[in-house]
Amino acid sequence: MEKLFAVCPPGLEPFTAQELHQLGLIDTHSPSRSENILTGSRPQYEPGGIEFQGSMHDVYQANLYLRSASRVLVRLGEFYASTFPELRRKASRLLWEKYLAPKRPIALRVTCQKSRLYHEGAVAERLSGAIADKLGKSPPVQKYHEDSGTDLPQLIVVRLVDNLCTISIDSSGALLHRRGYRLATAKAPLRETLACAMVMASGWDGISPLLDPFCGSGTIPIEAALLARRVPPGYTRRFAFMDWPNFDSKFWNKLLAKAGKAIVSAIPKIIASDRDAGAIQAAQANAERAGVADCIQFSCKAISAIDPPSGPGCVVTNPPYGVRLRKTNDLRNLYAQLGKVLRTKCSGWHVTILCGSTQLICSTGLEFDKGISMMNGGLKVRLVRGKVNPVRKPRCSQRGFLTG
Repeated sequence: MEKLFAVCPPGLEPFTAQELHQLGLIDTHSPSRSENILTGSRPQYEPGGIEFQGSMHDVYQANLYLRSASRVLVRLGEFYASTFPELRRKASRLLWEKYLAPKRPIALRVTCQKSRLYHEGAVAERLSGAIADKLGKSPPVQKYHEDSGTDLPQLIVVRLVDNLCTISIDSSGALLHRRGYRLATAKAPLRETLACAMVMASGWDGISPLLDPFCGSGTIPIEAALLARRVPPGYTRRFAFMDWPNFDSKFWNKLLAKAGKAIVSAIPKIIASDRDAGAIQAAQANAERAGVADCIQFSCKAISAIDPPSGPGCVVTNPPYGVRLRKTNDLRNLYAQLGKVLRTKCSGWHVTILCGSTQLICSTGLEFDKGISMMNGGLKVRLVRGKVNPVRKPRCSQRGFLTG
């Protein structure tokens, strides 16, 4: 069994833990689909990810199925080092040959905190030498650029904290939010990992209708459709572990075949709209690439013109915050209109919103739970969930969103 670490954006740890639990990779209790992940007591996790144990086959499974994680790391080794000779000597004992070939380029990402070895470049140089000691030849060292596509060097993550050196091998390659479908974007795009976490947090049962009246480039409805159809997020992409010397291609092909048989075609209606015609065009193109264009009803319309189906459903949306978009405009009227339209047309529906302003949330006149705080594109935001009541809430609840 290997020590593994599923990296995720800060704030998404409960969602990644829930997914690992459902995959049978951790035993920690996580909420079921019928429970609200945003309320009640939740286990405390290490910021930025979930540690777990598993085999190499579990590494494949985690990369294939995790929707809220950014990458999956394999802990190669952990040891104390306070001098450079000690660092190189101990690092050269690690099993580099399991993951590296002499000709495969590598990239070293080093961080040092409160350690005698504080020069990150010097640490990277010694580790490159340790790899050469073990393999007999030093692999070419390159810089790591996340936006360079899938042709990436093998990333090695090194952390030195209080002289404790932790070395991890990245098994994912390109970040896991890169599903491959979102080539067209609108203003202030939402990452796929966060969009899927919103759908998970909404408690959507995959049977009732789902509505996003501010769909932008379509990330939320597309992620909802992929989730409902049980399409693994990594189903059509390549991973770093495929270049490892010990890659088990036979098992991987069986895993893909099993995943393919579980995909379903019939899913409930997903409705997505935006007043920006360019955004709708981008959303439709992305949905086509994701293979779910026939599952989503896209339309260009203002929030006041939405026409949801009768019966209960879920509204999951990411309205503008007023930070990147319409900087000089007051968006309180837009949020007030959103609340009014939902009370009129979506009474009894559940609503999940991502927003960076308590004032804007309160302007809807809807009542939300405390929610959880997270980051979106460098902005501190809050993900909240509530139920649409036909009567407007007169003021913000002192026990609700404002106390979060």
